[in-house]
Amino acid sequence: MKSYNLLENILFWPTFLSDKSLNNFLKGKTVLISGASYGIGEALAMRLSSSSCRLILVARTEEKLLEVQKKVQENGGDADIFAADLTVEAGLDKLIAYISSKPKGIDIFINNAGKSIRRSIYDSLDRFHDFQRTMALNYFAPVKLLLFLIPILEKNKGQIINVSAVNVLMVPAPKWAAYQASKTAFDQWMRSVSPELEVKGISTTAIYLPLVRTRMIEPTAAYSKMPAMQPEHVARIIAKSIYKKRRIFIPWWAMFGILGSVIFRRLWEWAVPINLKNK
Repeated sequence: MKSYNLLENILFWPTFLSDKSLNNFLKGKTVLISGASYGIGEALAMRLSSSSCRLILVARTEEKLLEVQKKVQENGGDADIFAADLTVEAGLDKLIAYISSKPKGIDIFINNAGKSIRRSIYDSLDRFHDFQRTMALNYFAPVKLLLFLIPILEKNKGQIINVSAVNVLMVPAPKWAAYQASKTAFDQWMRSVSPELEVKGISTTAIYLPLVRTRMIEPTAAYSKMPAMQPEHVARIIAKSIYKKRRIFIPWWAMFGILGSVIFRRLWEWAVPINLKNK
């Protein structure tokens, strides 16, 4: 993992992980990771590769999935891959059929796949497809998968881990309408169904992340100099959430942002248009 600078060390406290506890918990279990070919998904696959579990790695690009699978196997892990475009019904249906072929299904579903778009609404007037694509991957895909997986996870007393963004808990920012609406939609869905799932023995975990140094943020030049977590650090957080079954992870400082979003909302809504107008 790349080292953090001073500010990042203050913002992103280290995560202490018990490999023994993780390995004991995952013994004999099957873990499905979506968005497993790059970034957080790849780092998590490598983190879990030394555990005695079977991984199912899902992403669009088969060639990259094969590379991740090879790394997992070289590290002593066991991984199957499934290439599918989860933004289309056919891709989702193929994945559901594939999982159906597994005698015991899966034990842990990690919803990590996501699509991010940063664009002014005035540059989006003829780009309705931006909103369709983000909703398709960030909301409809995990909902459809879980409608199928819930009975399996109930039988296996499994777990759902949703990799979300801390922004969904705060006041919305300009130019992020497509992304934030889709991430918030699934976050609300999960928060709504979680009490019912918990009663049936299905654990749920929400991981609210700040910026993470992945290819998703590369198109936004301003983010290159902003503090960001490393994917390997996030992988440790998710891995710890598996055996601890924690319900939520939020960076320590995010609570101030959430509180500020409530207290200073009117000030934000007054100041942001002025700032945009002056640019």
